[in-house]
Amino acid sequence: MIKEFKEFIMRGNVIDLAVGVIVGAAFQKIVSSLVDNILMPIVGMIIGGIDFTSLSVMVGTAEIKYGLFIQNVIDFLIVAFVLFLVVKAMSSAKKAAEKKLKKEEKKTEEEVPAKSEDIVLLEEIRDLLASNKKTAKK
Repeated sequence: MIKEFKEFIMRGNVIDLAVGVIVGAAFQKIVSSLVDNILMPIVGMIIGGIDFTSLSVMVGTAEIKYGLFIQNVIDFLIVAFVLFLVVKAMSSAKKAAEKKLKKEEKKTEEEVPAKSEDIVLLEEIRDLLASNKKTAKK
């Protein structure tokens, strides 16, 4: 069981996933800072200076902090939108690179000169002689 676990951990996908989670956590801090320190004050000014994080309602003895929920929803939407933009940019870059590669391959194929009839005929003779040698040895 330990051997199987070690093989599982050492797979490339698990390591890639771990790196992705770490980078994602750091990215989340940046986006949260953007939302908390830049966007939410602007949104608060637009809607009359309301600070979402302080919005709450008392239900009996429990305080329901719906402002924090609104803040987290906005955080999520911004993170999702930024990730959408990043994935879209990477996809566009990948398509452009593939298109460039195809153009280069096509150009290389076009650059290869067609063989003259003499060369083709000589290659056929060579191949026939080689096949005759093989049959003669048997």
